[in-house]
Amino acid sequence: VSASSTSEAADSALRDALVGVAADHEIDVAVERAGLARRAKQLVVFDVDSTLIQGEVIEMLAAKAGREAEVAAVTEAAMRGEIADYKDSLRRRVALLAGVPEEVLQQVYDQRVQLNPGVPEFVRAAQAAGLKTLLISGGFSFFSERIRQHLKLDFARANTLGVFNGRLTGTLFDRPWGSIVDGPEKKRVLLEVAELMGIGAEQCIAVGDGA
Repeated sequence: VSASSTSEAADSALRDALVGVAADHEIDVAVERAGLARRAKQLVVFDVDSTLIQGEVIEMLAAKAGREAEVAAVTEAAMRGEIADYKDSLRRRVALLAGVPEEVLQQVYDQRVQLNPGVPEFVRAAQAAGLKTLLISGGFSFFSERIRQHLKLDFARANTLGVFNGRLTGTLFDRPWGSIVDGPEKKRVLLEVAELMGIGAEQCIAVGDGA
């Protein structure tokens, strides 16, 4: 048995043992190897929906537009594996928002978007420790940019909703420098920023509720 496989088994056993403790105390626990990089974190990257904020923005928009059931049906189809591609799923849901007045975006931000408990404190602690803070969202730039400003984060990357004559077009604005933000795109941006900072992936912290 190699030393690496033994170490991986020990890591897995430790994680399994901590699952119950984490659940009992309602906390998240991450296990990583000791070493200089563990104490030299320089970048923390956050997801937005159901991570920094409570709930999913697209569902909030759909509820405001009276299309909640239709958007939920697409989401459920994706969860059943009937729509395997996140980008396709997102485009279908965004298409259902066509015609929604642009001012609804601000209304949803003001009335529905709430930070999860502990988020401001965690962000301030990371910033006080000298970490750069990055937000990468599969949601929408209208919201991510306002959250970035509110929390004083360094950078934000998200999808942009198409708007024409004051109404949503039901499409996503294609940015010239990147594709729709999904799991692989989040990873690409994280690694690109790390490279620009001259640090390794082991010096990054990624915080999210899924891929």
